[in-house]
Amino acid sequence: MINYNNSKYVNANCPFAILDFSNLIFNYISSHMDPYQQLVILCIGTDRSTGDSLGPLVGYKLEPYLTYYDQVHLLGTLNKPVHAKNLTSFIDKVNRKHPEALIVAIDASLGNLNRIGYINIKKGPLKPGLGVNKELPIVGDISITGVVNVGGMMEYMVLQNTRLSLVMNMADIISKGIYRAVSKIYKDNINKGIKKI
Repeated sequence: MINYNNSKYVNANCPFAILDFSNLIFNYISSHMDPYQQLVILCIGTDRSTGDSLGPLVGYKLEPYLTYYDQVHLLGTLNKPVHAKNLTSFIDKVNRKHPEALIVAIDASLGNLNRIGYINIKKGPLKPGLGVNKELPIVGDISITGVVNVGGMMEYMVLQNTRLSLVMNMADIISKGIYRAVSKIYKDNINKGIKKI
């Protein structure tokens, strides 16, 4: 785990990546959410581009496990992706249906060569489309990005030529880490006699 510019990074190739990421996201969520607050997990990206499929893959892997938690809302899966063309309508939907919810936003990103394979967690909103020079609305109270490839030139081509194995590994770590964190938050709240968040 690395601290860098108010962000925390987890190396996806580290053998303890799931545990490190789970502990980080648990601390971020539990310290920014009250026991009755709803949680929205917004996974951004498209299944039409290997590099940009991180968000939908995380949503796909999380979906079967989050159905047990009534006040955790998952948006963005392989079947129903949240991407550049519909992001604004999904943000409007979240603001309308869950105005007080804590939002965790997840997206792929491009970065320096030595950062490929790192998962970044920080307090504050995500800026989708930044890596490909798109102007999209910012979203989220906590943001998670996975550096899937090198940025700086020919971004669309770079995303198309990103290795699926890297993206899948990062999606596994993020989805398992979030599930472990959510399970722990619910367990802690149940043990304290607090109803589900």
